Amino acid sequence: RSLRPLSLSPHVRSVRLTGGEPLLRPDVPAVVASIAGLGVEVSMTTNGLRLPQLAAPLRDAGLQRVNISLDTLDRETFRRMTHRDRLVDTLSGIRAAQVAGLEPVKVNTVLLRGINDREAPDLLRWAIGEGVHLRFIEQMPLDPQHGWRREEMVTAEEILASLADAGF
Repeated sequence: RSLRPLSLSPHVRSVRLTGGEPLLRPDVPAVVASIAGLGVEVSMTTNGLRLPQLAAPLRDAGLQRVNISLDTLDRETFRRMTHRDRLVDTLSGIRAAQVAGLEPVKVNTVLLRGINDREAPDLLRWAIGEGVHLRFIEQMPLDPQHGWRREEMVTAEEILASLADAGF
């Protein structure tokens, strides 16, 4: 299907593609090119799984940077959290984004009590070593199934205390 011509308010300076998984769209490079053609900065939030194949074409289409979701460096924890054994693919996607020049590569991490809440120092060490920007994001109650529970949330204060205890 063809893309409709786009127009934006002159006050719009950037567009971020997110929600669901934008890389699943087969025409995502064309979508990025169409938006970039409007003279705005284009970024994307993704799980990174298709970035090894798409990072360079997306950069060529006008994508400037990416935020990639990564909540753990432990393969089993990753599998439990995402219901797929694709940690290696996500890490490959992060590397592909860097190689393609989608800078800065930002990694978004949500810590959950009893699941990955002790991983903040390891994730920060990894991020520093890889040269990516790591952002810890507090879990938000965007929950149509009504399963969100505050007691599972790891707060910013707890994350900072964990990092301080590890010498950061």
